[in-house]
Amino acid sequence: MNTRSDPSTEHDPEWGPFERPLFSDPSVRHLSRVGVVDVGSNSVRLVVFDGAARSPAYFYNEKIMCALGAGLSETGHLNPEGRKRALAAIHRFQILAQGMDAAPLTAVATAAVRDASDGGDFVSQVAQETGLTIRVISGEEEARLSAQGVMLGWPGSYGLVCDIGGSSMELAEIKGGQVGRRQTSALGPLKLREIGGGRKGRRAFIKAEVEKLANEMGSQRDRLFLVGGSWRAIARIDMDRQNYPLHVLHEYRMSTKAIRATAEYIRTSDLNELRNRCSISNARMELVPFASEVLSEIVRVFRPHDIAVSSYGIREGMLYQQMPQALRDRDPLIEACRFAEAKDARLPGFGRILYNFILPIFKSARPEKKRIIKAACLLHDVTWRAHPDYRAEVCFDNATRANLGGLKHAERVLLGLALLHRYRNKRQGTSFEDLYQYLTPEEVTLAEVVGKAMRFGAMFWLEKESIPGEFRWYPKKKVLELRLTSAAWPLLGEVAMARLKSLAASLNAQLDVKKIA
Repeated sequence: MNTRSDPSTEHDPEWGPFERPLFSDPSVRHLSRVGVVDVGSNSVRLVVFDGAARSPAYFYNEKIMCALGAGLSETGHLNPEGRKRALAAIHRFQILAQGMDAAPLTAVATAAVRDASDGGDFVSQVAQETGLTIRVISGEEEARLSAQGVMLGWPGSYGLVCDIGGSSMELAEIKGGQVGRRQTSALGPLKLREIGGGRKGRRAFIKAEVEKLANEMGSQRDRLFLVGGSWRAIARIDMDRQNYPLHVLHEYRMSTKAIRATAEYIRTSDLNELRNRCSISNARMELVPFASEVLSEIVRVFRPHDIAVSSYGIREGMLYQQMPQALRDRDPLIEACRFAEAKDARLPGFGRILYNFILPIFKSARPEKKRIIKAACLLHDVTWRAHPDYRAEVCFDNATRANLGGLKHAERVLLGLALLHRYRNKRQGTSFEDLYQYLTPEEVTLAEVVGKAMRFGAMFWLEKESIPGEFRWYPKKKVLELRLTSAAWPLLGEVAMARLKSLAASLNAQLDVKKIA
């Protein structure tokens, strides 16, 4: 038994390069369910995080489009109707949090409450009537929290975070796990639609504001991370325009050319038809044309080499703020997969044994591929309750669409295909075949071999921590050796042997199977 008091601070060779899981450690257990409220200029949202603290699931997520910032530029006050709706929503959120054991809530308010003359009065009213204390944050603090949210999903990320709200837009640079320069601007779509002079007047205002931001932020030619509901709506429309089959917004990539084309697509389309087709709310769709004008100017001036959509932002940044550094340094994908295994697998802990058992077949794989193999081994048994006829497709769907951080879309497909092959030899005949195009032929083969290796290895449940034997793979000779322990040898029955032969066939290899003492 491990008796160390703080496993988060030590490297445990037993666990290899992925470290001992932290989700149940006392130092982070208080993060197992955290509720945050974001009082924005356009929406008020409650998010309750649950599960693996480093890569939490969204236990509860509710948004009310209150438009607190509507008309603020003209009146200087919060939208009266929006204020009523926001107060009612926050009262509801407080009651829900108590029932979910997610209290006390952490709440912040951004541009609308920050800028309105009656913002302080609203905060006082909320505290008096609901008991919730709202912290009104500056634009620079908003930028920092959004950047931390991006770092929750992308450990080691670098580039420029661009967070658009209703009444403001923030920029923050990130590098080496740190947030650098930050700027705020009046480029929120609620404000833009109140600017006079029509499209020409807006374009002049946007151009001047972006130039000021560029002067303050300096050269930013790295990745551009897009945070905020309006950006995500534009990404959904880009998916629609390009008939993109994987409808997962987090880590969706767009080029500057695609953004220009989508901005024109928005400008010339019937917005109501586009809204229905892309499942965008009417309140959000009203703001999308203004946001697309801002985005076009941002990419023109900053010229990022890469553009990624982040579903993580200020709310996730509030969670990241509460994490100890040891947890921040962990891989969110591996932590989430470990949590899923501990919660749903029939034999929690076997995923690590399986990974070590099949790893010699992939000894030449690059670290980023071994990471996906590790995730697959941890998830290989979590869908066992699904009907056997549908288990392969269920696990593929879970892998490609689940809330997993630190995964590119192609890596989602690779992980999903490996898990699909864990339950069936053939990948043809599923509803996911249009997604295979995002993998190279070598990656398709890798997924097949990983899946079949797991399919074979999963038949060797022994006493806890017992290794069934070892593989030796000689790619030049095309020979796959398997050395099984005497304890595991009786488990090599007809079905197991058939699975082993299928694995060898995928490697185009000859088999050499022996029993060892």
